[in-house]
Amino acid sequence: MQDTYEPQFLERDAQNFWERRRSFHVTEDPAKPKFYCLSMFPYPSGKLHMGHVRNYTIGDVLTRYYRMRGYHVLQPMGWDAFGLPAENAAMANRVPPAKWTYSNIATMKSQLKSLGFALDWQRELATCKPDYYRWNQWLFTRLFKKGLAYKKTGIVNWDPVDQTVLANEQVIEGRGWRTGALVEKREIPMYFLRITTYAEELLGALDQLSGWPEQVKLMQKNWIGKSEGVRIGFPYELDGKKQILWVFTTRADTLMGATFMAVAAEHPIAEAAAKRDPKVRAFVEQCKKGAVMEAELAQIEKEGVTTGFFVSHPLTGEKLPVWVGNYVLMGYGEGAVMGVPAHDERDFAFALKYGLPIKQVIEHGISIAVRQQIWTKEDYAYYEFDNKQWKPWYEEKEKGVCVNSGKYDRLTYQAAVDAIAADLKQKGLGEKKVQWRLRDWGISRQRYWGTPVPIVHCPSCGDVPVPDKDLPVRLPEDLVPDGTGSPLAKMPQFYETKCPSCGRPAKRETDTMDTFVDSSWYFARFCCPGQENAMIDERANYWMPVDQYIGGIEHAILHLLYSRFFQRVMRDEGLTPSIAEPFTNLLTQGMVLAESYYTDASGRREWVNPADVTVERDAKGNILSAKRAADGTPVVYDGIGTMSKSKNNGVDPQALIDKYGADTARFYTMFASPPTNTLEWSDESVEGSYRFLRRVWDFGYKCSRAKCAPSLDRKIRYAIHAELKKANDDIERQKFNTVASACMKILNALDELPEWDETSREGLSILIRLLSPIAPHIAHHLWRELKFGDDVMQAPWPQPDAAALEQDEIELVVQVNGKLRGSIRVPKAAGRGEIEQLARANPNVQRFVAGQDVKKVVVVPGRLVNLVV
Repeated sequence: MQDTYEPQFLERDAQNFWERRRSFHVTEDPAKPKFYCLSMFPYPSGKLHMGHVRNYTIGDVLTRYYRMRGYHVLQPMGWDAFGLPAENAAMANRVPPAKWTYSNIATMKSQLKSLGFALDWQRELATCKPDYYRWNQWLFTRLFKKGLAYKKTGIVNWDPVDQTVLANEQVIEGRGWRTGALVEKREIPMYFLRITTYAEELLGALDQLSGWPEQVKLMQKNWIGKSEGVRIGFPYELDGKKQILWVFTTRADTLMGATFMAVAAEHPIAEAAAKRDPKVRAFVEQCKKGAVMEAELAQIEKEGVTTGFFVSHPLTGEKLPVWVGNYVLMGYGEGAVMGVPAHDERDFAFALKYGLPIKQVIEHGISIAVRQQIWTKEDYAYYEFDNKQWKPWYEEKEKGVCVNSGKYDRLTYQAAVDAIAADLKQKGLGEKKVQWRLRDWGISRQRYWGTPVPIVHCPSCGDVPVPDKDLPVRLPEDLVPDGTGSPLAKMPQFYETKCPSCGRPAKRETDTMDTFVDSSWYFARFCCPGQENAMIDERANYWMPVDQYIGGIEHAILHLLYSRFFQRVMRDEGLTPSIAEPFTNLLTQGMVLAESYYTDASGRREWVNPADVTVERDAKGNILSAKRAADGTPVVYDGIGTMSKSKNNGVDPQALIDKYGADTARFYTMFASPPTNTLEWSDESVEGSYRFLRRVWDFGYKCSRAKCAPSLDRKIRYAIHAELKKANDDIERQKFNTVASACMKILNALDELPEWDETSREGLSILIRLLSPIAPHIAHHLWRELKFGDDVMQAPWPQPDAAALEQDEIELVVQVNGKLRGSIRVPKAAGRGEIEQLARANPNVQRFVAGQDVKKVVVVPGRLVNLVV
């Protein structure tokens, strides 16, 4: 055994051993319990970052732990390879996205291998390869025939110069990110997946996901957004025809307080008003260049213009003005909302701004019991109504009673809703309804680097799905986009085809699919490597569902929701007939944080990487000064935040591996913080992790040369097994930081031994196995060099010895007047008198008693002694 710790050599050697043995290649084995561990697969951006290292180390620790516990473990890896960043990089570098993507995959795969992850590479997939996206297309055709995939017009951001659709993040202050042109809203034909069909099931099943964080389940519940309310119709006339403006509200009890209506810019009323009023037309055009997402609309200042049209109140017949509001989306509901300014903060602000009536129809602050009696205003005046300043009228526990509402006065919330809904239904102008915030999933992208939508447009037959025998519709990989629309739409050799039904000339669809489609079923495809004739096969029934899924909280809504939807679609297609939920347990790891620095020259910030900064700190670690290491130029400290390219504060994992080794990178990311917490980067702690691993190696080297005495040290053995017991509890709770800490404490205990004996050998065996999931390379070598066995991964996971945890003495806390003043060790069989005597003799206790009479001594067996003076 070599005397120095050389991680680069050890790690290459261990990785070669695993590759020769095909250590991580697995097939189905019904005789063993299975464990499917999956981390969200990466986008091949070209380089790993520390978030990747942390994420995949968490999965690898679990993979290796369950292997040693006798489980048959699958941990695969692939690439989420389609998407807009590849197109942007292709334009910048003048290379096809395919070339850029495959080159990045090769680089990142090499980096992943250098970290020693226990990945089954025979299952590797890339979503940009035809053998994968073929099945996106195959499933789409099935859903299209069933009506679960369909086409309709949708509103998008349109760049009139580049003639292309822009993602929301590509719209900067209303202009296209590349051209600077004012962005327009346009309605274009798009494909949708009918996820709303599964809304009730997706919502109800969340309560069964006991292994998911409550925060994630709540986020999904809010996104699905089940609301029970009333659909209300407001009659009006347009171009001499009688129409009804429909709205949905969860507060039908406020209907008598409606004083205006607001519609989206695309609503027929708005379009009719725009034709006859230049002011309305200008406002509508302005709205069409604005936000298209609900979250964005919540942040903008609410503005509007009156249309000159009126609707009739369905119960009173009162004429209510219709306004165009920039906060109303045509894609949500039916593009109209009921304005009740006294009881909605947004409507209140809008009414104040434009001088619209504000009518109070709900009163708060009176108990239900009192409401049923004769009462006066003083009985229930909890708020003084003020039409100048908003008051919190809506309360979760106290919805109030109706006032100024005619026949509905004095009714409580539910009674008012029931009565109003019944009256509306009788008039044919409303009914109770359940509405969902969830909308069908628009998957169309007018871009190049994605899965082609397998539809042929025929002048005679309409939209025809591509037959199975003609799949995949291959995406040309040699194109270089120029930013002016999709290259596919300019490529006759791609879009010119024949109708699969009638054989006449037809045009192939040039839209591609949202990349969320790719990531919504990859976990099932991992189960079926080499399958060329089906999307997935019976092997998925063995491995699925994923037992542990790991990834960032940023994917808590869309990716996870779409994956849950796809799993149900695959179930209903008979692909995985008994599996509804794809992920049994979910761990959302925290972000990696780092310090950031910049220089400010001519009002423009230039971000400086922390590795290039020399910092002077005070005794508490606070920064006193910071300078560029190269030239001593002062830099500004900008605090601690998420590692990002934009702030140039990322740590290159490869540089870390080259300097300290992969085990140090792995150990640090597990030791520095619990996996669900943020990890604040510290170069000093990285160095400390390296020193610990070097100490482990040095201890192993010393032991390899020592003669083993036959003795056992009971005290040290107790310390080792006590730490092991705690570590085993913590690893089950995924507290890997305390498992790493236990390794350190076990080594400290071993260092206290006066000689190499059986305690040393047993303790080292426990330490190596406990350390092996976190730092597998050093554990692999020590296990072999110390003759414990050929492969530590084949060894059983260590279990604490109950006999080692038995002690002749126990430790008791000692208090004086209930305050902690020390501790004592007493024989396990000691009686009350002996315990009291030892407590009184404790020097610290004597100091606090200080000659005072002890009035009472309380002994709690096995726990504490309290002296009352």
